[in-house]
Amino acid sequence: MTTLILLAVAVLLIGVYLSWTAGRLDRLHARIDAARAALDAQLLRRASIAQELATAGVLDPAASMVLYQAAHDARQAPEEQREVAESELSQALRAVFGESAQVEAVRAAPGGEDAAVELAASVRRVPMARRFHNDAVRAARALRRHRTVRWLRLAGYAPFPLAFEMDDEPPPALADRGNGAPQ
Repeated sequence: MTTLILLAVAVLLIGVYLSWTAGRLDRLHARIDAARAALDAQLLRRASIAQELATAGVLDPAASMVLYQAAHDARQAPEEQREVAESELSQALRAVFGESAQVEAVRAAPGGEDAAVELAASVRRVPMARRFHNDAVRAARALRRHRTVRWLRLAGYAPFPLAFEMDDEPPPALADRGNGAPQ
């Protein structure tokens, strides 16, 4: 009788552990989804502001074309090419706003101060959103590598989480915290 009780307790403890692990994995996948949605929102915001600035007529024509094309490509890129398109937008932003003179030209235009502050805020938020997403992916991957999770297929049919790798270094003239952007 004692053996049966001990066996029942052991089975119960294993069941609780497996349930807890599966729940944790589910929460991590939900966190990845939320972080990806936040990252997508920040990337879309950055591309929209860049496109808006490119069409506002405050930049020189060559810079406007480069920025507009990169922002358009980032917004229209298929999922499998999104990282490359977003990296190209980052490079275009650095090329256009690498010098503070270009930022000052934007600020001098009517409504330009708000646009410059909004762009500076968005280029600072993209790396943070990407870091949150990639941290959640890293945690889920670590848990999914455990033997118990693999053997018992506790992840179900959820796809293996992938990090979002892109060049997200902001232009020096916009990354400066002293540019009037809200902290």
